[in-house]
Amino acid sequence: MNQPTSYNSTALSENPFLSIIIPARNEENRLPRTLEQVAGYLDAQAYRGEILVVENGSADRTAEVARDFAASDDRARVLSVSEPGKGRAVREGMLAAVGTYRFMADADLSMPIGEIENFLEPAAAGCEIVIGSREAPGAVRFNEPEYRHLGGRAVNAMIRILALPGLQDTQCGFKLFHAGAAEDLFKKQTLTGWSFDIEILYAARLRGYRILELAIPWHYRHESKVNPLPDTLKMFFDILRIRRNARAGVYD
Repeated sequence: MNQPTSYNSTALSENPFLSIIIPARNEENRLPRTLEQVAGYLDAQAYRGEILVVENGSADRTAEVARDFAASDDRARVLSVSEPGKGRAVREGMLAAVGTYRFMADADLSMPIGEIENFLEPAAAGCEIVIGSREAPGAVRFNEPEYRHLGGRAVNAMIRILALPGLQDTQCGFKLFHAGAAEDLFKKQTLTGWSFDIEILYAARLRGYRILELAIPWHYRHESKVNPLPDTLKMFFDILRIRRNARAGVYD
């Protein structure tokens, strides 16, 4: 992969090559290790990176943990959003980031952070959006209960039928956007909850962006905050809203 030589770990006046955006709500326990791993990854790169923690509506010490880290690492920033909603947090992070590439990463880091290299390669070749996939050929899932896997496949079948045919895993929490695509798409985002990925990818297809689904290794975390039945029902109605938005020209 060819990277601009102007990006390096000491060029503080330059915009970073990569922004890593971590939405975090009630993550005081997992966040310290995640930030340590992300910082270690950036330490090993020739380019400059930035870390954005977007804390939204936490009832624990997430904001304090993130601010303590940012005080010790000048690559880190903390955004505080008073209202909850993963989609809201990711949108704020994507639009506040200044990197040439902007990578969203779940706070549990269920995908090893070093896998980012595999996202950057197709991005450098001209693919504006690269999404991590637990279902693409070559993906490996570790320690996931069978019932969770089957439930996830049922949800994705609904998404493929109603909104995004051909994409096997729209809900994985690891996605890379080129800055231009991020600024275009996230300004049009209307959903602030779990369904925001569907809306962003739906709008991306309408607007002609290239999307690559990339197989990843993924580790199931027991602390998952997804509530399967209520979240699936809400997702169904959110998809209907996305389709109405499209007919109304919201994503034009």
